[in-house]
Parts: sequence; C-alpha cells; structure tokens
Amino acid sequence: MRPSFHPRLINGPFDDPGLFVPFFFEKRALLFDLGDARPLDARDILKISHVFVSHTHIDHFIGFDRLLRLFLGREKTLHLYGPEGIHRNVQGKLSGYSWNLVGNYENLFILHVSEVAPSGIHTRTYHCWDRFIPKAPSTTAPFTGKILEEASLSVSAEILDHGIPCLGFALTERFHVNIMKERLTELGLPVGPWLGRFKKALFEDRDPDTEIDVPALDSRETRRFRLGELTAGIARITPGQKIAYVTDAAWTPSNRERILRLAADADQLFIEAAFLSADGEMAERKLHLTARQAGELAGEARAKQFAIFHFSPRYTDRAHELNDEAAAAYRGSLRDDDRAEPLLAGGPP
Repeated sequence: MRPSFHPRLINGPFDDPGLFVPFFFEKRALLFDLGDARPLDARDILKISHVFVSHTHIDHFIGFDRLLRLFLGREKTLHLYGPEGIHRNVQGKLSGYSWNLVGNYENLFILHVSEVAPSGIHTRTYHCWDRFIPKAPSTTAPFTGKILEEASLSVSAEILDHGIPCLGFALTERFHVNIMKERLTELGLPVGPWLGRFKKALFEDRDPDTEIDVPALDSRETRRFRLGELTAGIARITPGQKIAYVTDAAWTPSNRERILRLAADADQLFIEAAFLSADGEMAERKLHLTARQAGELAGEARAKQFAIFHFSPRYTDRAHELNDEAAAAYRGSLRDDDRAEPLLAGGPP
C-alpha cells in the first residue's frame, strides 16, 4: 500500500521544528510549525495550502517570512492556524514591511489566519491588495477539537501548556484508496490527475452511477466509467493514516491526557524529546518533555511508529542516548498484545 501522506521533519533533531506533509498524486502539502524553512525548496513551499503553528516562539515561527516572500505576487491562498495571540503575531510580522506597491501585483495572495482558543476558532482574512489590512471583522466558529475538516481528511488540535498555549495536532485520513496499478494496465488506463478526481468522488460519497471520464492509455480518446464499476475494478479501500505532531509541552497530568487523546492509535507520532530523564529537573523548569516521557506517551498511545526531535544542544553528539531512552520507554509501556515497531530516527531522511 502506498500511503497518501509522506511526512518528514524538515530539519535535524537539534534544529528548528517543522513537519512537511506532501500528498501523493497531488501538488499539495501541509506544514506543521514554521521554524527555519530554508531546507524546503521553493517548489515544496508553493505546494503548502495550510500551516499549523504550535506556538510563536522564534524557533517555531521564524519561517513565516520565507513563505510570505514566496507567495507574494502569486495567485495563492494560505490558511494558517495557531494558538491565542496568533492574529497579533501575524499582524506584527506584516506591519514590519511597507506595502505601498502591492497594488501593482497582477495576482492576489490571500492569508486566512485562525486563532484556536477555548472560546472558539477566530478567523481573520488579509488580502495582499489591501496592504494586509483586514477589511472585515473576524468570524468565529466553535472549537470542538477539529479545526479543519475536508472530504478526505481532518486535522484536530489540543491546547497544551508550555507556559503559554501551545497546540498539538493530529492529521487523520478518512480512508485510504489504494490504486492497483496492474488493474490499470489491464484496463489500458494511465496514471494521472484523473485519479485525484476519482478519489475525490469517493470521499464525497458520490452515487456509484456517477460517470467518470478517463483518458485512454494509448490514444487521445476519453473513456467513461461508472464510479462503482471503476472502484470495483482498480481500487482497494483500507483504513486511513493518522499522523500526530506534539512539541513543547510540560509534563503535567492535563498535557499527558490531551497528548494521549491526540496521538491515540497514530500510524506515526512526531514528538519532542528535549532532554534526557537524568536532566528531568531542567525539563520541568523549561516546560519540555524528556525522551523517556516521549517514549512512554508513544507506547501508551499505541502509536505504530514514532520519531523524536527538538533535542537540546547540550546533547550534541549524543543523539543516540535520547533515541535509546525513548525506544526503551516505548517498548516498556506497550501492552502485551501490542507489537513494537522500529523507532523512526529523529530528523529528516
């Protein structure tokens, strides 16, 4: 089975956090956290439709300027989610520049910023042509846990404590559509953008008699199939992926409960591990997790795989100790009927 999402940490475990999640068969990606984004090339950044910011400490938000620079002058809409105060933070960034000539741009860049708080999700819109000055009041929707819901996926958030509100996230695919390439070949059908339209129809629960136009493999002709017929012929439906992302959280009963709820049964959990347990007092003082705590949470959440990141620079050349401690805690906290999967190495592949 080829997964829909291909998450990867964009920096090494000692560098700024950021999780890039491109979609297979689509020119689209999500980004969790906005630390130093220079390792992402422009083509990858321009695929990003949504950014989810845990909090606005500099190592989680300094990459905002790089995205802004690349999106200016392009027909682009970016959705950004963050904790309480994100409107103030974004406006502070935007007000640091002069925008007197943006009316000359032919293309419109629109930024939708959503503040996630117990009181609701408060969204404000900034248009490039308006010099990023909001022309309409914020809109508010209830915060029920889910902050984004589309036909094929959803993103949930938990408000964690890092001395300030800090968001943890989970990306969940409704179900996965596995395309059987051998069946495509047998039917003389190509791989291409039409598969995205086919999957979209499935996620939208279209009628099985809905007609789908498919280009022929060996000619310029178009063939027409019923959705139900095509599904039976080329697809296998399996449970969807779940990816969880947790960083900068104090080891408190409330945070622990919320992280476990967020990461429950995740296929991949990306979780910070700033300190070794031997330095637990420092972790407690700085409101971070230890590698042992991260491993325990991954095991108790029944995460199939997990990666740790956001290491303190005090452990330079000792990353293996953090990985070993987290792996041991993970295996020790698994139930007897759970099967331990390999620990994903911290940092990008």
